[in-house]
Amino acid sequence: MPESRRIILHVDMDAFYCSVEELDNPSLKGRPVVVGGTPEGRGVVATANYAAREFGVRSAMPAARAIRLCPRAEFLRPRPKRYSEVSREVFSIFGKYTPLVEPLSIDEAFLDVTGSRLPGVPANVDEDGYGAGVAIARALRERVEKETGGLTCSIGVASNKYLAKIASDLRKPRGVVIVPLGAEEEFLAPLPIEKIWGVGPKKAERLRAIGIDLVGDMQRLGVEPLQRALGDETGEHFWRLCRGVDHRPVVTEQEVKSISQEKTYGQFLAPADRETIERELFRMSDKVAARLRARELWGRTVQLKARDEKFHTVTRSASLDSPTCLVEEIYRAALGMFDERVDFGDLRIRLLGVGVSGLTGEPRRQLDFFDSGRLQQAESMAAISDAVCRKIGDKAILRAKMLEGEKEKKPPGSD
Repeated sequence: MPESRRIILHVDMDAFYCSVEELDNPSLKGRPVVVGGTPEGRGVVATANYAAREFGVRSAMPAARAIRLCPRAEFLRPRPKRYSEVSREVFSIFGKYTPLVEPLSIDEAFLDVTGSRLPGVPANVDEDGYGAGVAIARALRERVEKETGGLTCSIGVASNKYLAKIASDLRKPRGVVIVPLGAEEEFLAPLPIEKIWGVGPKKAERLRAIGIDLVGDMQRLGVEPLQRALGDETGEHFWRLCRGVDHRPVVTEQEVKSISQEKTYGQFLAPADRETIERELFRMSDKVAARLRARELWGRTVQLKARDEKFHTVTRSASLDSPTCLVEEIYRAALGMFDERVDFGDLRIRLLGVGVSGLTGEPRRQLDFFDSGRLQQAESMAAISDAVCRKIGDKAILRAKMLEGEKEKKPPGSD
């Protein structure tokens, strides 16, 4: 097997929250189940089981609409602690096949099984080019179902993370979809353009305006027309994705020392533009918090990075009383450091960044900022938001602080 060849699995648990609820309450099996907000309030659907999806219920849908579509659905509040407990069981099974496991969220992960073997399964390349990789995917699916008491998963098998994730979503539930080596472009060509990462409704509309409906249309168009339509960097990015090119390695939890988010602004931020600075710090804190929760990590140290228009850079850090994965606490610490420990005078700001280090897999034990009731509410809301954004996209739920009127206020200089 060539050294450069990789065998990557993307494992996605099927309707995970609902499946855990059915596992704990077998009377729910066969009935439509929705986890998320209640129809009486303004909540949204975090996830729905397949029985509810047959009625048109989908993630990010207002719960009030969901109950109109499916009046007999059982609406349940999320139980983050229980889902985390089951997630740890599932991830322990992943670890029996490879130490190279990259969690994406509580219910999905990338596995690099390039060097893994199954007893009795030849390691030589099969017709799809993956050798024991396909057998591992099917064995893992069966083992998860057996050892958890009935939870199912769908798996994509490919030469990189991008293709494996797309494949796992094509045949649910309990599907194993293989992207044959050497046929990556052919695999992608008939898919709708929305399957490419980063193509939402607005981007799809722009692409359709230049005759791109399917991924194959983008492949035939070529890189230069894409760059003219979308800009050099974005056009090049989508040109790689439409051909299935992705060189990112699987990154394990043990390799993660910190999680951060930063942005360099083409239009510098004025020090007096308090509203924009607060919004940008909140935006970054929110992304960092979501990535922490996706890896089931908590961080104790919040870091702030800022650079002025003359390239003078300052970094500041603050330790919290207990580890956190909540945006409110990360943002509060970052904003406090900006106010108290950053002074560029009248110079404009060209870069801001927020990060969290001191990571741990153990949740907080002592909480000062939230009492127990508010913590439970915050965890539930975060769980719903994560689930919806994971299924629908990062823009599925926007916090009020990110809005100007009824529209998202984008970072300065963004398209």
